Amino acid sequence: MNSIKIAAFALLGLSGIACQSTETTPSINLDAVQDSTNILFSVEDLKGPEAVRFDEITNSFYISNFNGGGNDADANGFITKVDANGTLVEMEYMTGTDSYPLHAPRGMFIQNEQLWVADVFGVHTFDINTGNHLNFIDFSGFEPGFLNDISGDGSGTLYVTDTGKPVVYKIENQTASVFLDSLPVYPNGITYLAEEELFTLAPWRGDTTFYAFDVSGMVTEFTSSKGGNFDGIEPFEDYLIIASQVDQSIRINRSELDQVLINTPGRPADIGLDNRNLIIAVPYIAFDRVDFWSLSSTKN
Repeated sequence: MNSIKIAAFALLGLSGIACQSTETTPSINLDAVQDSTNILFSVEDLKGPEAVRFDEITNSFYISNFNGGGNDADANGFITKVDANGTLVEMEYMTGTDSYPLHAPRGMFIQNEQLWVADVFGVHTFDINTGNHLNFIDFSGFEPGFLNDISGDGSGTLYVTDTGKPVVYKIENQTASVFLDSLPVYPNGITYLAEEELFTLAPWRGDTTFYAFDVSGMVTEFTSSKGGNFDGIEPFEDYLIIASQVDQSIRINRSELDQVLINTPGRPADIGLDNRNLIIAVPYIAFDRVDFWSLSSTKN
């Protein structure tokens, strides 16, 4: 377990978040604020969609569905698969098993053709090509508050946020442990910034400062944003794309920029991003729907 070591550094810039060259001019449209009239397509009739994850290999979006209360142990959660154009492939593409039920799936991460899914009592893994359930890592011994989102750096180690506690857990060699405790914020979303070799945390409970940590456990202030109750967070080139529930918006942020990209019709949860086509997927738990927008300056 790493106790929090906060470095009092100036807010870091987001140079080269993704593995793309920093010399490439970002193609995100910053000239206009979009709204519901700009939606490309939607996936409806879901069951409390909390998170979306895009996979470039299968060219598909995966949507986690609560299908009940957000922290209820009711064994009826599922993952929906849709193609890159929003066409339904299978509503209940991934489900739990009798031994390892899927209750209220939320944040997801893809690694080695496996979808890792946070749930009430732990983290499930599924074969992304077949939808089969593979494994479950039990967190119940930590008495988690609300396991929420997952990210990794390609090393095989994953990090899981707990929005009910100021804690980040680590999964290494199929074993969970507390990695950071007593964080200055209650973390919701998490994403990895490859160039900086940092994980950034989206703060919950009204905080507006985003903290980052490295694999040694050093925690630093990273950036801040208007809005609040931040949920999903995705990197793109020199930017962070952030879901803000307080003002119902999708925001873009870097050291000198904090701007609304989309005014959403509801409170956005854990967003997903198709980086190749700059299509963002925005789930709303209350609406049973995911809306899709283009962020590209050439596809406005």
